[in-house]
Amino acid sequence: MPSNRIGRINEEIQRELSALLRTVKDPRVRGLVSITAVDTSSDLRYAKVYVSVLDKSDVREVVKGLQSAGGYLRRALGQALQLRYTPELTFVADDSIAEGAHILEIIEKLDK
Repeated sequence: MPSNRIGRINEEIQRELSALLRTVKDPRVRGLVSITAVDTSSDLRYAKVYVSVLDKSDVREVVKGLQSAGGYLRRALGQALQLRYTPELTFVADDSIAEGAHILEIIEKLDK
């Protein structure tokens, strides 16, 4: 369980990256892209960023585009946040929304 400080840092990184997504010029990062969660290591060196994309066919391309824009995002994040270390960003596709919709669909079938 992350400490309260790590939780606050995760939320702040998520907020800043969500704002910075609009400035990414990589053509692969298109459509409705949202950051669902950020998981930072305890030493604040690494951050795993979970990304959700509305169009499921573009998920891999969007993640590749974000990985290539990772240097830009890390530099802009370092300027926005006052941390000793700016974490190295790793982007991961998050399919928890689709899984939740699937479970809801199964529950609705059981009700009928």
